[in-house]
Amino acid sequence: MSPLVLLCFIIGYFLMLLVISWLTSRKSSDNDTFFVANRNSKWYLVAFGMIGTALSGVTFISVPGKVGAPTGDQFAYFQFVLGNATGFIIIATVLLPLYYRLKLTSIYSYIEQALGTWSYKTAAGIFLISRTIGSSFRLYLVVIVLQKFIFDTYHIPFAVTVLICLILIWSYTFKGGLKTIIITDSLQTLFLVSSVFLSLFFMCRSLNMSIFEAADAIKNSSYSKIFFFNDLLSSHFHFSKQFLGGIFITIGMTGLDQDLMQKNLSMSHIKDAQKNMFSFTTVFVIINIFFLSVGALLYIYATKYGITVTKTDYLYPTIALKYLGVIPAVVFMLGLTAATFATTDSALTALTTSFCVDFLGFTKNKDINSSKMVKTRHVVHIAFSGLMLLTIVIFNAINNDAVVSAIFKVASYTYGPLLGLYSFGLFMKGRQVADKLVPFICVVSPLVCYFLSTDSAKLFGGYVFDNELIIVNGLITFVGLWLTSSRKSQ
Repeated sequence: MSPLVLLCFIIGYFLMLLVISWLTSRKSSDNDTFFVANRNSKWYLVAFGMIGTALSGVTFISVPGKVGAPTGDQFAYFQFVLGNATGFIIIATVLLPLYYRLKLTSIYSYIEQALGTWSYKTAAGIFLISRTIGSSFRLYLVVIVLQKFIFDTYHIPFAVTVLICLILIWSYTFKGGLKTIIITDSLQTLFLVSSVFLSLFFMCRSLNMSIFEAADAIKNSSYSKIFFFNDLLSSHFHFSKQFLGGIFITIGMTGLDQDLMQKNLSMSHIKDAQKNMFSFTTVFVIINIFFLSVGALLYIYATKYGITVTKTDYLYPTIALKYLGVIPAVVFMLGLTAATFATTDSALTALTTSFCVDFLGFTKNKDINSSKMVKTRHVVHIAFSGLMLLTIVIFNAINNDAVVSAIFKVASYTYGPLLGLYSFGLFMKGRQVADKLVPFICVVSPLVCYFLSTDSAKLFGGYVFDNELIIVNGLITFVGLWLTSSRKSQ
């Protein structure tokens, strides 16, 4: 597949996004539009667009790749997906009613009311750090693919590739913000979903199989095991670890994350937001089944044609871009680009919103839509784009998969304290936290969890933590808050 064709395709793709940005922001580009899309979003657009945000480029290439990994993953990821679905239902029935009742722009404003100012700033700070690292990591992994298959041909440095991507994302989001993203993410989700189905079609055609024959081949292959109930102590894939971890990671990284919740808060009624979450959950589960099916077919295809790769993440792009032909290559790049930028554009908007609301106090100012405050928002938006660029360049400089993965894992640990903070605010209304100690507690908790995870086999008779570690993280934070709290005076 010619790098020039792929490059022209990406340029055309972004021109389309810029047109959408102009159409959605030409009448209004104030802060209300940027932060909450004037609270008149259509639930079905938000629901569909959230698929693209939730399924990042990492999911797009890593989930299929892990199906045949030497670690024996197979379809174990689907256990985690079932936990995700349960977590989304809890978000829709518990957290969304709370956010709507308080009419929040930033979801961390609730912590200020429930626990205090230091707790509020800590929660918002956790989000800023976690989302910056997490989104940078996701973009980094996909830029590596773009670099390998397109930009290396033209001897463009990695940092310049990242800069180009971030400038393009900034250019179509800086005016319309969330209002633009709701439309562009819906379109990008359409591309992502289409690319998954079309990838299945092209591989079936190349393997001379019908869809039904492919389904039988996947079912009868060595890749299709879903449920793992053996070896609770040492297996990462045990159902309880994956399912429970899926529930609480979803609550922490979606329900307590400004990025995905910001879209839900852009609707005028709670009923619409809940319809959005329920329909999104259904599509999310279905699309992940197809991602896993793509993974199984990729390995069946690779075995038949003797294809090997150095990393499982390279399997999908290698087969799509080198073996299936021009149209499948374009379809793959369409899906990868859509998944990547649907995640990154949404994250930049959420980071800008959280900083402006939680640290600059935009919603406490009556002139929130003044030209001065709009200019301030633009500066913050550019600053976070620059911070993401710097973070990705550092990831690339480290150039060590183990170190980068550890950094990303530590970032994911920080959502545990958010679970603890929100749980304490919801269930311990009769107690007052020692507000100034909260930042210390929220730093200690993930550090303790990191060491527990590292030495758990020695400490707990061979037990190995996986996704369920976030529960322990939240519990440590909760206990720390309780130990340092006191009864509220009547």
